[in-house]
Amino acid sequence: MRVAISIDTNDGLDSIVAHHFGRCPFFAFVDLEGDEIKAVEVMENPHYAHHQPGEVPGFIHEHNATVMLSGGMGRRAIDFFQQYGIEIATGANGTVRNTLEEYMDGKLIGAAPCRESVEHQHGHQH
Repeated sequence: MRVAISIDTNDGLDSIVAHHFGRCPFFAFVDLEGDEIKAVEVMENPHYAHHQPGEVPGFIHEHNATVMLSGGMGRRAIDFFQQYGIEIATGANGTVRNTLEEYMDGKLIGAAPCRESVEHQHGHQH
């Protein structure tokens, strides 16, 4: 299984999880075999400065992640991940290591649009 995690720092398993996946500077890609971490790769978010809807979920999909963990994300991003068949969970915080432990323990599940995304939708017509 390959898990992608939005992160603010480039410190491997000690990287700090980003509050919003689309605006994070990096992603950690963690390859798991059962409960064992096989590899950790940190990549820059190529869409950090500016992104269009669907670009970041497409980037995650292109790197073969089957799970996306983040502090938060918007409704449209959630929809894109669902279309790709990528499992998502929001509400992550702390380090990559802690986030993975919570996910593997079944404590980090499900996704809901972040407050910022909900407020944006109510304030503007699309």
